[in-house]
Amino acid sequence: MAFNIVVCAKQVPDTNEIKIDPVKKTLIREGVPSILNHDDANALEEALKIKDKWPDTHITVVSMGPPQAKDLLIECLAMGADKAVLASDRALGGSDTWATSNALAAAIEKIGAYDLIFAGRQAIDGDTAQVGPQMAEKLGIPQVTYVKEFEIADDRKTITVKRALEDGYELIEIKTPCMLTAIKELNTPRYMSIGGIYDAVNAEIPVWGAADLGVDPDKEVGLEASPTNVYRSFTPVPKGKGVMIETDSDKETADKLIVGLKSKHVI
Repeated sequence: MAFNIVVCAKQVPDTNEIKIDPVKKTLIREGVPSILNHDDANALEEALKIKDKWPDTHITVVSMGPPQAKDLLIECLAMGADKAVLASDRALGGSDTWATSNALAAAIEKIGAYDLIFAGRQAIDGDTAQVGPQMAEKLGIPQVTYVKEFEIADDRKTITVKRALEDGYELIEIKTPCMLTAIKELNTPRYMSIGGIYDAVNAEIPVWGAADLGVDPDKEVGLEASPTNVYRSFTPVPKGKGVMIETDSDKETADKLIVGLKSKHVI
């Protein structure tokens, strides 16, 4: 029996190129290149590694976004995924993490049977790390976030992972079906292949709207249904230049440091 994996991926603006409108306090997306979200690339790579070991593995990539997000899905297919689905509809626009997880969970249920759902820890344009766990709750499956190491048993029923913590890691065993979110330490994503690019460009990628997903645009998805919204975006005020103290002795350095700290009312 085939082992079915669903990978959730998002097309995001390249944060190295992003600027913020000084008046509107919103992100300027025009002219900013879009890329595959970094952690999602790690999630896809781990799914592809499973497929390398077990060729009967079937990988479906699902994304929610505007029509141009198809480019992201073509990239995922060129890397080795078997199928891609795009959830795209004006009714989905403006969704926060709760509404986004509603749409993606509905898409996964529509896709059908799955043994494992992989996603990135978070998207670089939001950094919330909420969508994956919210999806797992709505699908009623166990989850592990911040996965840095991954091992699956030969029967593909038991998965052992290391979950990264600030001061170490947790070693967790989980049964399939389950949801895992990946971090960059998990692996190094592969490149697209020439043959994969050729096949992916000609692949059919279905587009599902709110009606196809069976979600209510007034209560489950979209801006109006979202319980949270971004008030404003801004860049942090740059810190001032540091002060270097250069003396001939440690005592003189310490004395000058104390005088400086007192003048700033730090001590």
